[in-house]
Amino acid sequence: MTASPARPRAQSNVVGVALLLAITVVALGTLTAAIGGIVSSNAAGANADRVATDLDDALRPVEATGPDSDRVSFSQGELSVVEREVRVLDSSGVVETVQVDALVYEDGDHQVVFEAGAVVHRAGDGARMRSEPPITASRGAGGVLVVGAPVLGADRVSFTANQPTSLVLSTDVSHDRTDLGNGTYRVAVETTTPGPWDRYFQRQGANVTTQDFDGDGVESVVASYPGERTAYLVVHDMDLTIRQEAAGGGTDA
Repeated sequence: MTASPARPRAQSNVVGVALLLAITVVALGTLTAAIGGIVSSNAAGANADRVATDLDDALRPVEATGPDSDRVSFSQGELSVVEREVRVLDSSGVVETVQVDALVYEDGDHQVVFEAGAVVHRAGDGARMRSEPPITASRGAGGVLVVGAPVLGADRVSFTANQPTSLVLSTDVSHDRTDLGNGTYRVAVETTTPGPWDRYFQRQGANVTTQDFDGDGVESVVASYPGERTAYLVVHDMDLTIRQEAAGGGTDA
């Protein structure tokens, strides 16, 4: 008698191959998504690094005087001007409030902020100060405190890009110094990246706290300097304008 074909085993092989193909497709899809996420994160990091370097090169409020211009470039993300303030306080309260504003670049979990003369780069939950602000103090009790306050003086503008973009940053810098006299002083910088500012002020020997002065939800890092000292406020008015570079290398009006 002739044996019948082993049909159940053949069907089982077909089902096994189909399952293997399905698993492979799912695995490849997961791997592709993971690779895409890594590539996107790396691109955002590269953009943020470039923007930080460009802002550091283009905005020199302390060293510069008079008109100048430079560029900031990125392939994706958003650059905008937001409201920020620097305050100087003595034992009686707020002595001076300066609306310095901040230039903020964001792409994914990366952020670069130029504020009060400092450039801060945040990546995820970590942030570091690439360029320090012009706020200096004598070590220990007494001495001198110089609060440099670079003021952008720019309109509330915003630029969003999903392709290579170049913006022209034009400044016309002037300086004004005010003698605040002797006293016990604190300096408050309104910021959404408090960590680098906290560390900077602590390196100067200040005690650091936080406070929301105007109730807008953005806290200020407050540095309290020990002892009486002579304080000076130096406002660096940058008179910043931002224009998008037009095709052919010119700029839009």
